[in-house]
Amino acid sequence: MTRAETLDKAKQCVCGQRENEYGSLEDNFLTIAKLWSAYKNVDFSANDVAMMMALLKIARIRTGTATEDSFVDLAGYAACGAEIASKNRIDTKYEDDIIIKTSKGERRLF
Repeated sequence: MTRAETLDKAKQCVCGQRENEYGSLEDNFLTIAKLWSAYKNVDFSANDVAMMMALLKIARIRTGTATEDSFVDLAGYAACGAEIASKNRIDTKYEDDIIIKTSKGERRLF
């Protein structure tokens, strides 16, 4: 599958088929974020959902058993995250900085 074919298939999924099946992207990802937040007692955003679903696809791809659909889904989650982030950036700056805690203290990544 070429890059263009992968992106075309992802576009078909996130701009048509999946939206018809599951409703609006923002509503769906926000619902998932609220459920994850309640379950883990940690705040998740709709953009976190897009990124973590992309990481799930990357983990599957890394096993070496992924199908073409895994790459299509990965592209779709990236596109969803980009749209959510661009809409949120209108009113807010970036979300919290990422800080890694190590045995030698804290390290800011962003």
